[in-house]
Amino acid sequence: MMKRWFFLLLIAAQAQAADPQYGITGVPPELLKGADAVMRVYERSIKMNSVKDLRLVTRYAVTILNESGAKHAAFYERYDKFHEIKSIKGALYDASGKQLRKLKNSEIKDESAISDYSIMEDSRSKSHDFYHRSYPYTVEYEWEERWSQTFYLPGWTPQYNIFLSVQESRLDVTVPADYQLRYRHFNYKGEPKETPGKGEKTYTWQIKDVPALKKEPLAAGFRYRTTMVYLAPTDFAYGSYSGKINSWQDLGKFIRDLNNGREQLPEKTKNEVHALVDNIKDEREKVRLLYRYMQERTRYVSIQLGVGGFQPFDATYVSTKGYGDCKALSNYMYALLKEAGIRSNYILVKAGDGNNDLVEDFAANQFNHAILCVPSANSKDTIWLECTSQTAPFGYLGDFTNNRPVLLIGEDGGTLVRTPDYKLEQNQQRRILKAAINGQGDLKGTSFTKLTGLQQDWYHGLVHSVSQERQLEILKERLSLPSYDITSFRYSEHPDERPVPAMDESLDITVTGYASISGKRLFITPNVLNRATYKLDEETERKAPIHLSMAYRDVDTVEITVPDGYAAESVFNDVHLESPFGKYTATVKMEGNRIRYIRVMEQKEGLFPAKEYPALEAFFNAIHKADRSRVVLVKAE
Repeated sequence: MMKRWFFLLLIAAQAQAADPQYGITGVPPELLKGADAVMRVYERSIKMNSVKDLRLVTRYAVTILNESGAKHAAFYERYDKFHEIKSIKGALYDASGKQLRKLKNSEIKDESAISDYSIMEDSRSKSHDFYHRSYPYTVEYEWEERWSQTFYLPGWTPQYNIFLSVQESRLDVTVPADYQLRYRHFNYKGEPKETPGKGEKTYTWQIKDVPALKKEPLAAGFRYRTTMVYLAPTDFAYGSYSGKINSWQDLGKFIRDLNNGREQLPEKTKNEVHALVDNIKDEREKVRLLYRYMQERTRYVSIQLGVGGFQPFDATYVSTKGYGDCKALSNYMYALLKEAGIRSNYILVKAGDGNNDLVEDFAANQFNHAILCVPSANSKDTIWLECTSQTAPFGYLGDFTNNRPVLLIGEDGGTLVRTPDYKLEQNQQRRILKAAINGQGDLKGTSFTKLTGLQQDWYHGLVHSVSQERQLEILKERLSLPSYDITSFRYSEHPDERPVPAMDESLDITVTGYASISGKRLFITPNVLNRATYKLDEETERKAPIHLSMAYRDVDTVEITVPDGYAAESVFNDVHLESPFGKYTATVKMEGNRIRYIRVMEQKEGLFPAKEYPALEAFFNAIHKADRSRVVLVKAE
């Protein structure tokens, strides 16, 4: 790292200042340290002429320092019927800032931007890359856009990658004088500068000389680490719809209006609903049967056309075609329940494993997914339904949508509620391994593991997404054992187990040379299958808060039979660790010719201040060490 930094400084010293704006000599040394690229300038100007006319001009120049930074050199922008790209300019500069060439319009690719998971979208993309690889070099792009919708507004994240430093960046947002622009900024000192104009006003944010960030394990969301600005409208227009957003209730009213009248079902489907549930008295059982009905007759397909990015296709379409996206399938399930006389609520969620960083006091479209819930006076009995999966257990949300604020759409608009937070007691992995080691140190054993809640999510995906042959390959990749083989494996699902689904795993394994032999001594690590796989590095200037996304408990019970004639020479002491982040115990005993080892690991979830990182490092590294503790046996003379 230091050699590369000095190399860049040497180039800077030797470069001719052909253009002091983009020559490498113009980059302060502190912006080169730890960076793959330097954003020399990033300017975005947004002007709202009306709620149906938003103009954007964006210009950036980025200096690429090495191969890892080359991903920042390409231009890519999407457009659709609501977002028009009017012009694009570009240029390439060498290390000294000398312009090598300009972008030609004929070099811009204009392609369909249909996502891998979509069959229909009306979005397209324009892209370009100079494919220059003589480092360092600089690319500059400038483009103009016209948006005919203002339901959502572009944000500002100058430092969008931790290995990107920023020399200068500016955001200007101009709106009519009587328009209320809503914004929320993070890691920005003070308030934006507000400048009045003729019939308008401009808000300006500006930053300079932001060094690259360090890679920090278990870091909280990006808004905790770098400057970001979220923008949101009050009055807005989207297609033929218009509205006002000053609260979550307002946003919910708009979504309610988009969904109104789209729950009508074909007569055939209505008849099937009544035949299925009319004789069932228990409401939960009715919901379960209808959920299964939906899963068996539909599949997830993304369709993003026009307002369809937010408005679901109607229930008749889904019933007839047998497919839909998250919005359409959730609306279809809503329609099935309504036909059965069961009230439910459409839910918007910011989905993604660990992606629960929604800004709760800023009402804006921060969502990317839709689900459904059947409310109950007792919140613990509320039923949550993920409608895009044909295999998801009934009434269970996995790590894609659990434990986060979501927007519940009701008759009066939107309300923030939370999805279930599966606690340590629900997210368990309990394993029993019985094994034997022979005189050559080879281990042969059988493992039985019961996984519940979030701990079974990965295995559920494994079972339902790949063949058994591929499952075996993946399992072998996950086990960090030298020279081993899985001779057989089996999974059994328990999707209806309460309060959370469960999965059983059975493995038969053999490990050649598991125990080390030295003379008459046998060295055995009793923790065979569940060792902490990483150590945390010491960080003297930790900046990001710590985010532990899941609470869980692992309990491992291991019994290893050793060859006759061996006795314990050295058995490690019991380990007891406790910290704000969890607990850990490990005990081992020699019982005749058997080693009995019990390990219990409990981790808490939550957001912890950066100053607690040394305690986290000490806790995790002590576990890493304890997991590798060995028992030494000696053979009797």
